[in-house]
Amino acid sequence: MYNFRKFILVVLVTGSISSCTDKKIIPIVQPIPPVVDAGWQFETTPMWEDDFNTSGVPDPTKWSFEVGGGGWGNNELQYYTSGENAVVANGNLTIQAKKENYQGRLYTSSRMITKGKGDWQYGRFEVKAKLPKGKGTWPAIWMLPSDNTYGSWPSSGEIDIMEHVGFDLNNIHCSIHCSAYNHSRGNQKTSSKIVPGVATDFHLYRIDWTPYSIKGFVDDEQYFEFVNENTGFTTWPFNKNFFMILNVAVGGDWGGAQGVDDSAFPTSMEVDYVKAYKMIE
Repeated sequence: MYNFRKFILVVLVTGSISSCTDKKIIPIVQPIPPVVDAGWQFETTPMWEDDFNTSGVPDPTKWSFEVGGGGWGNNELQYYTSGENAVVANGNLTIQAKKENYQGRLYTSSRMITKGKGDWQYGRFEVKAKLPKGKGTWPAIWMLPSDNTYGSWPSSGEIDIMEHVGFDLNNIHCSIHCSAYNHSRGNQKTSSKIVPGVATDFHLYRIDWTPYSIKGFVDDEQYFEFVNENTGFTTWPFNKNFFMILNVAVGGDWGGAQGVDDSAFPTSMEVDYVKAYKMIE
């Protein structure tokens, strides 16, 4: 019995020493290389477009309406209707903001989206538009994530191709928002440019969006760029699908910062076309 116990003890000790001295195989985690500018180009034929060459309601295969009041996160004053404020005629889409009582709101307008009908990751996006005039108007051409993969706003990002507020006529803005940089923090990445005649003439608003950067243009002149900082989704959630939004808000934290001029209504944003071009890999 003693020899057997001694044998067992030797085996246990030997096994313990052996297991402690075995070399553990730890897999090597390769760092993710930073995104660099590869000089991406874009196809010349749109992968998605609407030239608004029909008449009547906007094409339901391309657009849906977001409906409701409630301020839309910015204390806006309008109620977005289900299409009564949007019409296609003479080759243009017209989104009209009206002064009228509706569903407890004093103004109506439209907010059109391509979600589920036009969702894209990277590309060139162009919208040719004429903007409304009047203090209190806040038209926007912009993009939001199709799925909030990184969380609710601003974590999953926002791309503002063009924003304009009526009290600052002809000053257009291109911006991005994300967890690290957004207007709630007061540090959104943005640029502005004076463009004479935004409410009397059509101008071309555009972004070029690649894995490296988002660039903003007006009439093919670049005035904005936000470069991927390679620090993860808090600064670059722009590696997921986004959809297009066209809307005219009334009032709100920014649009109504100097009040609303009711004599300006009804007023409209007219859109000649929307085009999306695929990035060439």
